[in-house]
Amino acid sequence: MVTKLFWTDPYLTEIETTVTEVHGSVIMLAETIFYAFSGGQESDSGEIAGYPVIKAEKSGHDILYTLSADHMLKRGDAVTVTIDWDRRYRLMRLHFAAELILELTYREVEGIEKIGAHISEDKARLDFLLDENISTYFPSLNKKALDLIDADLPIVSEFSDRETERRYWEIEGFARVSCGGTHLKRTGEVGSIELKRKNIGKGKERIEISLDS
Repeated sequence: MVTKLFWTDPYLTEIETTVTEVHGSVIMLAETIFYAFSGGQESDSGEIAGYPVIKAEKSGHDILYTLSADHMLKRGDAVTVTIDWDRRYRLMRLHFAAELILELTYREVEGIEKIGAHISEDKARLDFLLDENISTYFPSLNKKALDLIDADLPIVSEFSDRETERRYWEIEGFARVSCGGTHLKRTGEVGSIELKRKNIGKGKERIEISLDS
């Protein structure tokens, strides 16, 4: 099982590690900072030993990295892993913005059900089953989210069950939520956000979340 350093320190941008498995263009590592798509959060972008990572995907508790077919890596090779920090940090900020809006929406809209989520470098989205215009709640959601962001509160991210790799984030006095993504240290890092409503079908509503910068 790969050691996932993106959980213990999501601000790491480069590490030295070892290749543990090679299967054609797919390799595995002993440790990694390179997040693979999960829970709606897109994968990082970056390189392993100078080779661009084409795809990163979870396989049980391991992560498979697809490189170009002409890579020369072998099992036991020492490699440098680097990630695109600008992309990672935007993903982290949008991810946590979405987490805040989701938790606040659950509290604001009785009986609402989330049916999807996606976090990209440009925006995050949350999809719900709802028979009304969700934008009527935006003034309240915006204010409550901004209050939490402006308070610059510490965010705890830890294991709830280390063996099964279940994790959570917590803001003391606000919420403790199960989540295995990469998280910021403080709410203030999110910065200013903007909410946009999109109707995606009968009885379905989407909140799109973007950063002001």
